[in-house]
Amino acid sequence: MPNRFSIVFLFLYGVSYAQLSVRNNAFVFVNDQIVFVNDAINLNETDSKIYLRNEAQIIQGSGITGNSGIGELSVYQEANVGEYGYNYWCSPVGSKTNNSINNPFGISLLSDVVSLTNSTPATYVHTSNFNGTSTPLNIEPYWIWKYIAGSKYSNWIHVQGNTNINPGEGFTMKGTQGSGNAQRYDFRGKPNTGTIAENVLNNQFTLVGNPYPSALDALKYIHDPENASVITGTLYFWQQDPYVNSHNLTDYQGGYATYTIDATGILETAIPAPFNTYNTDGTLNIIGALRLLGKKPKRYIPIGQGFMVEGTANGTVKTKNSHRVYIKETNINSTFFKALNSKGNSKNVDENNGFSIVPSDYKRFRLNIDFNNTYTRQLIETFHESATNGFDYGLESRINATDILKSDAHWKIDGYFYVAEALPFNEDLKIPLAIKVSQNMPVRIRITDVQNFENNSNIYLHDIENDMYVDLNNQDFNINIEAGNYTKRFEITFKKNTLRTDPKELTFLKVYQNNNMSKLIINNPNAINIKAFELFDVAGKLVHRKKIPSRETTQAYSTKGLNDGVYIVNLLFENTQILSKKIIVNNRK
Repeated sequence: MPNRFSIVFLFLYGVSYAQLSVRNNAFVFVNDQIVFVNDAINLNETDSKIYLRNEAQIIQGSGITGNSGIGELSVYQEANVGEYGYNYWCSPVGSKTNNSINNPFGISLLSDVVSLTNSTPATYVHTSNFNGTSTPLNIEPYWIWKYIAGSKYSNWIHVQGNTNINPGEGFTMKGTQGSGNAQRYDFRGKPNTGTIAENVLNNQFTLVGNPYPSALDALKYIHDPENASVITGTLYFWQQDPYVNSHNLTDYQGGYATYTIDATGILETAIPAPFNTYNTDGTLNIIGALRLLGKKPKRYIPIGQGFMVEGTANGTVKTKNSHRVYIKETNINSTFFKALNSKGNSKNVDENNGFSIVPSDYKRFRLNIDFNNTYTRQLIETFHESATNGFDYGLESRINATDILKSDAHWKIDGYFYVAEALPFNEDLKIPLAIKVSQNMPVRIRITDVQNFENNSNIYLHDIENDMYVDLNNQDFNINIEAGNYTKRFEITFKKNTLRTDPKELTFLKVYQNNNMSKLIINNPNAINIKAFELFDVAGKLVHRKKIPSRETTQAYSTKGLNDGVYIVNLLFENTQILSKKIIVNNRK
């Protein structure tokens, strides 16, 4: 039986037990340390308690006895949204029923922190404005929902204040008014342990999470053979814009950040939620209404964190004590909210800049696709000799079916939409990029996180319809596009079509700017068959496009309305090839 001496001992050192039993009104206080218990924890009486403070954690081993007693473990976790925003949760404790199994959870087990060891039970009274409050802590029960094997919004299950959230099931809960988006909750109950299974169905999503009072290793969870046989291997983490102060569904701005990791544990693929926009250097745009910090999930999942998984078969996905690990939430590999920045090759990329470094035998880049300058869908392309043209577990991530936006972009594999794709690299690759827009709008495509490509490598966005190539390493691709679903218009390539026109003929083809006349001149004395010409500014914006209906030997186009600066002229030939020339416009001459 622990006594006051053992409390001091735990404060100073991490310890290991075969079993841990707390009797009568004794308690164990663990500060910033780990306690390992191989088998069971017995909190025998009502006043028998364990307090985990300052990121202390408990890990349990291979024992199968199960935790028991009517005492309680107390562990803190903080929200990061206010009264209008959801967090996805998964409780580390259940009700204090005197048995040896994991018990259901409900918000009646949450308490309001008073002091280091004292808390008062939170209330959960419905309010007319649907807002929870921080002082005193009242949780709005309307916002407590769970989601088991569904694919539609109507599949959410309303929990409210009931204690029927089964061990390992995730649940939604909005924050509180007056907490500064950092409401602290005291989870009090019998700690969960052992193998916990949740139902999944093929092509359906289930809200699960970390059900333990310790961190969970996503690598062990994703690549557990039992789990790999029933889920896609991607974890989906909800993030909601904390600056949208509304409970109306139509006003919500949010999305799912995705995370997967390869079996070696050295290649992470994490993508933020699709409602941020990014600056030209890859950093988040935090001006005006676009003030979010990007949610970037990492390998180690903190206490209380909920997430979605997608089933690939009918069965159960399992969390196990063998997946548990002692990693503090302040560790960089357990932080979910990190801003992305850095644009360039791998020598400038490290964890502090938001991108994980890929091994030297991998290549990678990300596309930031901005819709109407309002939000960004980020896509990842990874290359390795082990990747295939089909689905690669631990390397590729589907879009959550509920997260497909009215205007969106994706890769496509075997009929499914993906935000992360992996392929064996080949310079002759042509990678289709699907884009849909719900109305006429500007779309911008930019590249960032370019790793392990040679400095002179080209990564082109090819607009097949206009037969236009834009090297994304040197400029962004900008286009005003009509409403539609463009599945065959855009692709990523690494080589342009080379000109097959006779080089002797090209020596007579001249494209130049006459600034005295404010005209662009095309001299084509051999009447080579040119289909059209395009004019782009240095930002990649299409300024002018004109068909050339005949083989005229000389054509001139006015540049009086252009701003002074550098422009790129593309001549489009009938054989679908392109010749590019740089011109300088100076209308002041």
